[in-house]
Amino acid sequence: MSTAWPGEPRPLGARYDGAGVNVAVFAPRADAVDVCLFAEDDTEQRVRLRERTNGVWHGYLSGIEPGQRYGFRVHGPFAPRYGARCNPAKLLLDPYARAIDGDLTLAGVRSETVFGGSAARDTRDSAPHVPKSVVVADAFPWGADTGPCTPWEQTVIYELHVRGFTRRHPGVPEGLRGTYAGLAHPAAVDHLTGLGVTAVELLPVHHFFSEPFLLRRSLSNYWGYNSIGYFAPHAGYSAAGSRGEQVTEFQSMVRALHAAGLEVIIDVVYNHTAESDENGPTLAFRGLDNAVYYRLAENDPARYRDFTGCGNTLDTRHPQVLELIMDSLRYWAETMHVDGFRFDLAPALARSAHNVDRYSAFLAAVHQDPVLGGLKLIAEPWDASEGGYQVGGFPAPWREWNGKYRDAIRDFWRGAPYALPGLATRLAGSSDLYQPGGRTPTASVNFVTSHDGFTMADLVAYNGKHNEANQDDNRDGTDDNRSWNCGAEGPSDDPAVLRLRRRQQRNMLATLLLSCGVPMLLAGDELGQSQRGNNNAYCQDNDLSWLSWDTDGGLADLVRQIVALRRDSIVLRQGAFFTGQPVGPDSTVKDVAWFTADGREFSGADWGKPESRTIGMYLSGTDLRQRGPRGEALCDASYLLLVHAGTAPCTFSLPGQPWATRYELVLDTAAPDRQPPTAPAGSYPLLAHSLALLRAIR
Repeated sequence: MSTAWPGEPRPLGARYDGAGVNVAVFAPRADAVDVCLFAEDDTEQRVRLRERTNGVWHGYLSGIEPGQRYGFRVHGPFAPRYGARCNPAKLLLDPYARAIDGDLTLAGVRSETVFGGSAARDTRDSAPHVPKSVVVADAFPWGADTGPCTPWEQTVIYELHVRGFTRRHPGVPEGLRGTYAGLAHPAAVDHLTGLGVTAVELLPVHHFFSEPFLLRRSLSNYWGYNSIGYFAPHAGYSAAGSRGEQVTEFQSMVRALHAAGLEVIIDVVYNHTAESDENGPTLAFRGLDNAVYYRLAENDPARYRDFTGCGNTLDTRHPQVLELIMDSLRYWAETMHVDGFRFDLAPALARSAHNVDRYSAFLAAVHQDPVLGGLKLIAEPWDASEGGYQVGGFPAPWREWNGKYRDAIRDFWRGAPYALPGLATRLAGSSDLYQPGGRTPTASVNFVTSHDGFTMADLVAYNGKHNEANQDDNRDGTDDNRSWNCGAEGPSDDPAVLRLRRRQQRNMLATLLLSCGVPMLLAGDELGQSQRGNNNAYCQDNDLSWLSWDTDGGLADLVRQIVALRRDSIVLRQGAFFTGQPVGPDSTVKDVAWFTADGREFSGADWGKPESRTIGMYLSGTDLRQRGPRGEALCDASYLLLVHAGTAPCTFSLPGQPWATRYELVLDTAAPDRQPPTAPAGSYPLLAHSLALLRAIR
């Protein structure tokens, strides 16, 4: 094949129609574009695209079949000091490729060679050293598949890594471990459904590469926050192959999870790409039109604006970049059937020239899109630049990872002074952050741990990070842990230390699942997973990060118990903020009330005591704000949640009438360490560092 028919400028990418492929790529400043076809022996055939429409080069190639590997070579201006980096020696991936095949090596992948401070085109051919795009046919037997559409009030999220979740799972066949098929295996699905979670949030599954500095250290990017293919499932997670099989395998996984009642949310990284800064490899966007796709420094276009800490920032202000992101989101929703997205470093997507703009083109485009409107949209509401901390600042219908929730819960359970007000605010749904904007408690995605930081087991076992395995002299990661007074740092054989550490893990798991808002569990916390103190294991694709399935110490049972209780109790999954007012005109019982250990309601002076470590949260099961089908107030069980972070035991005086005539014990995080009273009388004994939930009988 030596020529291409004119073809069509839309849709972008390589689209198979049963007889051939229409190819279209946006490269407005190019003088010419070649589509390069690769045979099985890597022999390359170049076909010049002769047609250009509004910056899109296009052509139709007859006889091309799914599985065909291809790429682009762009001829055009090369002037790095002015932001132009076209170089036909560099084979480029298709930004709209549905699949990507092959690995990246570092030979000849930069667009330029620097001699004495001046840049010249690097003329070495990069094709032998870079992956290729793959033609894929859009055909999958979805049948009657549909997402569960779980309401936010009922949602419990489980954040997991596709590879790490099953890499050591004994119930998953060896050949499927660490893959999409492994996650779809009944042994993996049974664990998820057994916990009672309603959604899995997958760390990045867009095709990604490892950063050059990691490859030089013989490490790799494990987490995947270094995307290059926004339409392509990461080929490294496929058991079936990388010539399009990864697409079908991902779809099969989604179908299996949906059949089990689980939603699939994917973590997406549209804020930067794997091309890094000006010293990074030329793989796709940089060679197509560097000045369109990236934010360049105003006073030095040879360099990049970096709001992400990863070397570059995609320029969502440009219509073509915004179109790319929106097309990608719709593709994953419509063709791959995912149920939602968690946006990494979301403020970077919403920046104007400098500042985060809640009326930005990106937020407006997502808000009005009819496909995305019904999906779950979650922002990581911070980026790496000035003014990037935006917790509480995203508009409806966005939900947010609530970093203030994480910090408040950790502070309370480690015994920090003045921690009670923050604890109470977060337990009740973070109204300070979300109520002023007319949002509800479900705007808050609550978490204590996530992939980024200590696991829960390490949080209570280490006073500082231990990231030596990352080969960066332990300088990477945030050293934000503080003493938990849980014994000597690191592994311990002391039974008392182990009991206290495990109890603190139960405390935080219970607090998370009993708080108003949307709880998010980190995969492995229910198993007591340790990363040996590494709080930035992004480059550890080994047993440091892979889940260990040989022990859980009862933590999984606790999660199952509370998730089931939450599912059955409206008051534990509030859809509206508490008022602190009586639940009815003839009642003195408030919808929420706070009690001291001596059984009286909290006063203003009580909140300001730095040494306070104990509080009771009363939740009334009668709620006039939520109505049944006939307009009646919904009645549910009432509860008294007792939390005690003190270092000595405490006897909590239980509120009597009108709050309750008696109480029944539901759970006690100290129960494995002693025999708790099963029928509480007028008081309840709390061990040091413990939590108890009582059902109030009125």
